[in-house]
Amino acid sequence: MDIESKIKELVEELNRFSVEYYKMDNPSISDKEYDEKYYELLNLEKETGIVLPYSPSQRVGDGILGHFNKYTHKGRLWSLDKAQTLQELKDWTTRVKKLVNDYNLQNIEKLPELKFVLTKKFDGLTVNCTFDENGIMIKSATRGTGLIGEEITAQAKTIKTLPLKVDYNNIFEIHGEAVMTKKAFERYNKNSEIPLKNLRNGAAGALRNLNIKETAKRNLSAFFYDIGYNQGPSFKTYIEMMNFIKEKGFPYDDYIKECTTLEEMEKEIAYIESIRAKLDYDIDGVVIAVDDIRTREFLGYTIKFPKWAIAYKFEAEEATTTLLDVEWNVGRSGRVAPTAILEPVELAGVTVKRATLNNLDDINRKGVRIGSRVFVRRSNDVIPEIMGVASEGLEGTTEITIPKNCPACDSEIVQDGVHYFCENTLSCKPQMVKSIVHFACREAMNIEGFSEKTAEQLFEKLEIKSIADLYRIKKEQLLDLDKFKDKKADKLLKAIESSKNCDLASFIYALGIPNVGKKTAGDLTRKFKNLQNIITADLEILIQVQDIGNIVAESVIDFFKEDKILKSIEELLNQGVKPIFEDNEVYENPFRNKTVVVTGSLNNYGRVEIKEKLEALGAKAATSVSKKTDYLLAGESAGSKLEKAIELGIKVITEEEFLTLIK
Repeated sequence: MDIESKIKELVEELNRFSVEYYKMDNPSISDKEYDEKYYELLNLEKETGIVLPYSPSQRVGDGILGHFNKYTHKGRLWSLDKAQTLQELKDWTTRVKKLVNDYNLQNIEKLPELKFVLTKKFDGLTVNCTFDENGIMIKSATRGTGLIGEEITAQAKTIKTLPLKVDYNNIFEIHGEAVMTKKAFERYNKNSEIPLKNLRNGAAGALRNLNIKETAKRNLSAFFYDIGYNQGPSFKTYIEMMNFIKEKGFPYDDYIKECTTLEEMEKEIAYIESIRAKLDYDIDGVVIAVDDIRTREFLGYTIKFPKWAIAYKFEAEEATTTLLDVEWNVGRSGRVAPTAILEPVELAGVTVKRATLNNLDDINRKGVRIGSRVFVRRSNDVIPEIMGVASEGLEGTTEITIPKNCPACDSEIVQDGVHYFCENTLSCKPQMVKSIVHFACREAMNIEGFSEKTAEQLFEKLEIKSIADLYRIKKEQLLDLDKFKDKKADKLLKAIESSKNCDLASFIYALGIPNVGKKTAGDLTRKFKNLQNIITADLEILIQVQDIGNIVAESVIDFFKEDKILKSIEELLNQGVKPIFEDNEVYENPFRNKTVVVTGSLNNYGRVEIKEKLEALGAKAATSVSKKTDYLLAGESAGSKLEKAIELGIKVITEEEFLTLIK
């Protein structure tokens, strides 16, 4: 085989391996084997000077460009009209239906019954990629004016999921949205001296950066959704166009819904809005488009927008406001953490007045100061977070400083890494109250009727200074508390007494070990069987437990090194607390050692309950559908996961079938 043929063979092989790795999550060779082939290709390219335009070596991102060249799109990139209320969406669908009905009344050759296709509206930067008659990507450009954009070919090639060559022998342009995922954003900011402010700026700043190495560092992703120009056969429907995009290997989002009524659209919009915060990328709405291409041609365009599509916009999850002050609060672990006091701002349907600031190291990295204009982000019920400053400059701002003493008990604050702590665990009210509430919660010791207000009274009036003191409380003491009478006092004392007979996993979780949640507590108890084994476990043994790494293992070891912790546990045992491990061997069932994904709402289980049930059956409860999934348990309003499971040929079962199988 001659060298040129060998280069071509290696390029095609490596591109195929990349598809398996990045798109299918199903690599057929090891990283080491891939690297060996990749470096073999690099050496041959260097030796011969032959570099194919679709070679994986072109994705590396090397060099700095001098300027951006203009690029004239072959097909115009249109903006979309917007609807921000369901009434506006209804008005649009009514207009479209009237125009189509009027046409069909006046013409013999009818337009088909209206069908709308719904897709997510990605919040990134639009890219337009041009492929030549050999299927090779020759240009990429920004949207620009819609007619003329800026060429970003080198930048776009750093997107690993974007194919540089496809099997199609006609010139075409494909539109997509380049996005930065939350994982890529966090990874970049972790190692960056100047953190990015939000995902959209991260994507836009990467593609409009003349330093290609910086673009590559952002690790962008993309979703493609439209063929804007095509010299090949015409598409009859949008669904047919999307199938072409899938078949040619372009990255696409698996949520594509066909609707015929406004009610169906409203249901889908509500679904997408409900999962918005859980996505690994930003969206700001849903795009609704007519499916039939001939109908699109009839409906035409305004000066700015196509009449056959509209974007339903969600409320913003990000806004700018002024940081008025910083309040320092003490958590259950004694950590003294900053909370931003903001000039009130409307965000995602609520008025936001406070936001998290993480720690002083994070504050300094982001350049946040009192008086700064800041970006605030809120996702569903997650506490709003300050992402960065909206405008640079020190004028009129003051530096944020850590207090020297605990804001709750006035004890001296000590630094541990990037965090600050109050070490007064016995008489610092916020620590003790939050520890009591955590210990008593349902997933821990399950002491029913135990509220934060009750915990505050126990601390202040009964001088409860340790968890073990809970088991020393007398009825007459409770009757002295606000709103406590015979019945309520008896009920609380009965709940406290009942909690003494607890399972070991709940007890371990109740102790409040840093980085140990309920699942990890269960993993520990299944491995070690009793409390003493967990207390004395070393690093080497701990990291053998499934899903436990060095950080969690070290947290467990450090926790049980503390004399005061061991003394507290001894007190609890002396008060009659009996943590027991019941080794319930998993019985044979269809889900043992299988990977199960749950989608939609179930009648008999909540999200946490079904996860615990699957784990009790010996199954792995996964969150996303892949080729490794064995079952998809589909409840009501199952969405894109169901479609993907069907596409991959994965066994889909209903809740009724699930209950029958586990009987």
